[in-house]
Amino acid sequence: MTEFIQNFGLAVRHFRESHGWSQELLAEKADLNRSYLGEVERGRVMPSLATAQKLASALDISLSGLLAHCEQQAA
Repeated sequence: MTEFIQNFGLAVRHFRESHGWSQELLAEKADLNRSYLGEVERGRVMPSLATAQKLASALDISLSGLLAHCEQQAA
C-alpha cells in the first residue's frame, strides 16, 4: 500500500508540473491546504476519494486517469 501512496503523490506532482503550476496554485484550485498537498506529493498521506477527486478536477483529468497513471508507475 505504501508504494501506491507514493505513486499517487508522484502522479499528482507529474500532472501539476506538466501544467507548470506551483503547489500553491494547485492547492488553491483544489481548495486544499498547500502543506497537505506537499504531504500528498511526498507520499506521506493518502487523500480521501473526495480529495483525490478535487485534485483530479483541478488538474483537468479524470480520477480514473489519475489512478491509471499510478498503476503505470507501479508496473
